Amino acid sequence: MKIDPKQSQPESTAPQPLLVQWWQKWSENITILVVAIGLAFFIRTFIAEPRYIPSESMLPTLEIGDRVIVEKLSYYGHPPQRGDIIVFAPPPQLQAQGYLEEQAFIKRVIGLPGNTIEVKNGRVYVDGDLLTESYIAEPPNYAMSPVVVPADRVFVMGDNRNNSNDSHVWGFLPKTNIIGHACFRFWPLERWGGMR
Repeated sequence: MKIDPKQSQPESTAPQPLLVQWWQKWSENITILVVAIGLAFFIRTFIAEPRYIPSESMLPTLEIGDRVIVEKLSYYGHPPQRGDIIVFAPPPQLQAQGYLEEQAFIKRVIGLPGNTIEVKNGRVYVDGDLLTESYIAEPPNYAMSPVVVPADRVFVMGDNRNNSNDSHVWGFLPKTNIIGHACFRFWPLERWGGMR
């Protein structure tokens, strides 16, 4: 039996379209990129995000140009505590002053729901007790009559008491505006570490 030489040769395959060739070459890289972007979005939205400090309102604790990590998980389990440094979206009172909803503020929690806050003689009082504050730039040079923090609100102040647009100016912060807890400074390196 004779074998036809034409039958013994493999059939030539037609060249693949350029789009198919490109996809075969780059599909893995594109998949990795999409997963990385999705993961970054998830982490930033629900777990933690970096923030830049643009003002002097938290001196001496935070300086202009500092970069901090804002973690978002802890407040799912418990409410903010007095002394926490928080990042928050501006409440309606600040938006009425022209601040945009996406602009974030950073302040320290001073009063919790039910607390009475008062500023007199250069001191802050919570429920009639003097608040010990080793972290402030200088004592406040203003007075504030006693106010009671409503439910689902907190009272926040900047550590640079005399240069801070905070609750003593615009009132109480809804807890729903809190983005997270600023817990760690990662820049500049010489001041790298946790904050209190």
